[in-house]
Amino acid sequence: VNCIQVKWVLAKGMAQFQEVMRQQLESSMHVELENLLSTAKGADIEVCRKDFEGFEKLFHRFLQVKGPSVEWTKINRPPEDSIQPYEKIRGLPTSVSESLNKLAVVKLNGGLGTSMGCKGPKSLISVRSENTFLDLTVQQIEHLNKKYNTDVPLVLMNSFNTDEDTKKILQKYTHHRVKIHTFNQSRYPRINKESLLPVPEDVGMVGEGSDGWYPPGHGDIYASFYASGLLEQLLAEGKEYIFVSNIDNLGATVDLHILNHLVSQPNGKRCEFVMEVTDKTRADVKGGTLIQYDGKLRLLEIAQVPKAHVDEFKSVSKFKIFNTNNLWISLAAIKRLQEKNEMDMEIIVNPKTLNGGLNVIQLETAVGAAIKCFDNALGINVPRSRFLPVKTTSDLLLVMSNLYRLEAGSLTMSEKREFPTTPHVKLGSSFTKVQEYLTRFESIPDMLELDHLTVSGDVTFGKNVSLKGTVIIIANHGDRIDIPAGSMLENKIVSGNLRILDH
Repeated sequence: VNCIQVKWVLAKGMAQFQEVMRQQLESSMHVELENLLSTAKGADIEVCRKDFEGFEKLFHRFLQVKGPSVEWTKINRPPEDSIQPYEKIRGLPTSVSESLNKLAVVKLNGGLGTSMGCKGPKSLISVRSENTFLDLTVQQIEHLNKKYNTDVPLVLMNSFNTDEDTKKILQKYTHHRVKIHTFNQSRYPRINKESLLPVPEDVGMVGEGSDGWYPPGHGDIYASFYASGLLEQLLAEGKEYIFVSNIDNLGATVDLHILNHLVSQPNGKRCEFVMEVTDKTRADVKGGTLIQYDGKLRLLEIAQVPKAHVDEFKSVSKFKIFNTNNLWISLAAIKRLQEKNEMDMEIIVNPKTLNGGLNVIQLETAVGAAIKCFDNALGINVPRSRFLPVKTTSDLLLVMSNLYRLEAGSLTMSEKREFPTTPHVKLGSSFTKVQEYLTRFESIPDMLELDHLTVSGDVTFGKNVSLKGTVIIIANHGDRIDIPAGSMLENKIVSGNLRILDH
């Protein structure tokens, strides 16, 4: 008996000790944030105070959580009817314009183009015939508004990294038939991994100071959107749903069938949240998937999976679909959940190393993780064409090529392609940065019949090159390969050294 009592006392003591530690960390954090706040001036004071309130809630939850946020044994496949095939929900509304007038389009515009070697917002990179991601988005919505005589607004969620540059550019759309609103996601301080205290010493963003801050992931949309007053404004204008997607997903256009499915439901059965999912291929093993957990539909991200089960998570056979991050969400439901403080998203702990070598963590949330808070949430298994993200120059090569045609801001696969799958393209490190990538192609090759392209090393392409089947081009270190203008490569491996110089 004594042994059990001792263990119980020790366990209780440990729990109390951990609780004291937690409280100490929270109060130290609070003191530091107050000090930071005292460096703010004018209008910044209120903005920072709001941001810090949100941050403290997140930090409090971070300290409460122990271990992975899911128990692997409790994970079930979603019930059959919770993920509908796209074919099953197809159907157009009796009045398209009436349905469209209940919609606002939200694009997540917080990211920079750094991974592609570009300065400034990613949305301002040219992707097709001199059009940027933002140009294409505006063209798509303007086309809808003109065709159906509607007023679908575009809302951009910017971050402190993209806000200023985006706003400068927005002036060029003043005469387009689309109202554009912006709001900013929060700005949170990075946390020193050792001390668990904030990294920045003041609220300024100049020089070294800018390294201390981060936008806390797109899960921040709900609180920021609500706090901006824009949500109320859209509700007052009769909007009922928002269609949210990443601005770099060129497949995320307004889908009238999904919109109709939402607005045609009877009131009591209204679906408050639709997540577009699509079938996983080997290239998508890291994408989040939908599961049934505690009786609710829930998003499972790779970061939440216990190490022992990562391979199982990546398997295409057990988890067959992944989240495209194209989401349709009820505005009234967001308002309700925000006001009742019932929005619950798992925390993603993202470790980073700053330029000076300091190890930090940033606490983030993902917009799709809130699916479990909404009523009658649904997954819709959509065609792969609705997921066309441009994350790398390999993706950029595909969307710039004749595989796709551009019409009213939308890219669709060319009818001339015999089969609907996208070729697999892997460009080596010489192509990573957009500027360098552009200098290596005199014109974009004909890729209508391409299955697979791998390019590595110092390689350039002349005009009017045609690539078919599987093409592998490898220039070893110190070598260079110039593919001659007008070449047709079909199922070829090219290696060695091939220089073509102007005479």
